[in-house]
Amino acid sequence: MTPPIDPRETRDRLSRRHWPVTPIRSELQVSFEFFPPKTRHGWNTLIDTALDLQPLEPSFVSVTYGAGGSTRQPTLRTIETLNAAFDMPVAGHLTGVGGTEDDVHRLIDRYVEIGVERIVALRGDDPEVLESQPPRGYQSAESLVRAIRARPDGARFDISVAGYPEVHPKAESARADIESLKRKVDAGADRVITQFFYDNDAFLRFHDRARSAGITVPIVAGIMPVHDFARTVSFAAKCNASIPAWMHELLGGLDDAPEIRQMIAATVAAEQCRELVEHGIRGFHFYTLNRAGLSGAVVRMLGIRPRSAAADIDGQPGEGWSSVS
Repeated sequence: MTPPIDPRETRDRLSRRHWPVTPIRSELQVSFEFFPPKTRHGWNTLIDTALDLQPLEPSFVSVTYGAGGSTRQPTLRTIETLNAAFDMPVAGHLTGVGGTEDDVHRLIDRYVEIGVERIVALRGDDPEVLESQPPRGYQSAESLVRAIRARPDGARFDISVAGYPEVHPKAESARADIESLKRKVDAGADRVITQFFYDNDAFLRFHDRARSAGITVPIVAGIMPVHDFARTVSFAAKCNASIPAWMHELLGGLDDAPEIRQMIAATVAAEQCRELVEHGIRGFHFYTLNRAGLSGAVVRMLGIRPRSAAADIDGQPGEGWSSVS
């Protein structure tokens, strides 16, 4: 159900902003998340997106995979191509479930072979189709991080783990969720990247709880600009991410007016980031949905300027792409 909306909240929210939006500071760090394409058109879109975002010099870009490691090979191919073709550090997602422990380490070995030393370590979702005896793998992100650090080459990796500003859907409580996050960090994580959120107060409360629990590594805010509001609402419900009432008024009903929606969505996301910067947040991870427009616009509104020229990329898919139609 759409929450009740007070029109005054939206009007007041817009009227108190500083227009036009002015740049903030240059010390902000941004990163971008991609997913592995399934089609040649999807591949071309990803290449165009990477070309557009590379000049913003992200700290890294990450590549996801699906439930139970269901896109593991497409993910690996995407990582290989991005790492070879672009001048951006690439982080590979790694899940503990959906394969054996040996499977996990073979994938890590492959990451090392191609020069990828950044890992986003997640428990992962259970496979959508269960086998009679599914492989156990690593049953928590904490155990996965410990296993990475325990490798002979474990110190070389830069490891990110996930945080949940509005509590993981399966956590018993907010306190239990923070305790779980603390164990992941103590196991050897270098930073926390949060699930996307739209309620800054929820994020700031989460940030304070994490710091009070002794979590000292950087906490990077996960930002997902709204490309399609209806889909965003649906996705947020699955992830336990609330959407403030004023966003329904600003963005609801605009999916058939993409240009207007894009302008408003970019402003909303930039406003969200600006407020977080005012509270000392310096790292932002953008869930791009393989589209550069909104994330690139928000980053520019934050004062990050692209370098003069992008790398010379031929735009061709990496080896093995022909197996995906």
